[in-house]
Amino acid sequence: MSVESFLTYIQHEKRYSPHTVLAYRTDLLHFAGFMAGTYEMQPEDARHVHIRDYMVRLMEEQIGANSIGRKLSSLRSFYKYLYRRKVIAASPMSMIKAPKVPERLPVFVDEERLNYLLDSGEFFDESFPSVRDKVVIEMLFGTGMRLAELLGLQAADIDFYEETVRVLGKRKKERIIPLPKQLVLQLKTYIELKSLQKFNNKSEGLFVTNKGAPVYPLFIYKIVNSYLTYISTQDKKSPHVLRHSYATSLLNRGADLNAIKELLGHASLAATQVYTHNSIERLKTIYKQAHPKA
Repeated sequence: MSVESFLTYIQHEKRYSPHTVLAYRTDLLHFAGFMAGTYEMQPEDARHVHIRDYMVRLMEEQIGANSIGRKLSSLRSFYKYLYRRKVIAASPMSMIKAPKVPERLPVFVDEERLNYLLDSGEFFDESFPSVRDKVVIEMLFGTGMRLAELLGLQAADIDFYEETVRVLGKRKKERIIPLPKQLVLQLKTYIELKSLQKFNNKSEGLFVTNKGAPVYPLFIYKIVNSYLTYISTQDKKSPHVLRHSYATSLLNRGADLNAIKELLGHASLAATQVYTHNSIERLKTIYKQAHPKA
């Protein structure tokens, strides 16, 4: 089946992450179900009229523009793969345009609030779960790494002498991120405390649950969400918000955009430039508050 061969290709040759492969699988199987149920055809037999009909169906189901755009992106990659392997003569996506997505600025938490959460001494104690939770939040805010990157960390990835952490990012691309000195000390305390815990099963991962099992996405999300609730009323309180907060803080303090790109592990500068909008909005706010002609 062409869909399965494409998924094998992106998993083993392109080395996409399991999360990305799953997203492609979900999108392509959804489209395959539409083609089979509506036209009794295989996805590789689709023409642009079928793609447009699929878009209409998604809109009727009130699927958002972002989600439709992602599904179309999956289809575009799929048909590009089929075209390169001469399974099809032309891509049916060549005449398809994704619906316009309204621009949304990255959500971040103000630096002062995060510093209050982490440094005030009001929210964390010296127990293992509390120390771990604090280091998790410090790591996400202090390095800007992705949730998947945090989950894959091992103690060996921390270089205490150089004060850096080695991260395996998207498409298995490795990068080195500097660690704040305070976080280095906290990591040492956490690792020592972790070694003293009497777990039945010791995980090789850097971060573990209260019982010593490897942490998982929902576990980290709950940690971040619960603590951000103390300092933020915004709806989004996810690990990715801390990544946005890291990038925004760097930009506000004058960091070079290309340097931020490398620290975040972005493939292109376009992905990093979205943070400049937050800084512009911040400048506008300061201007309105401070300038006599505002």
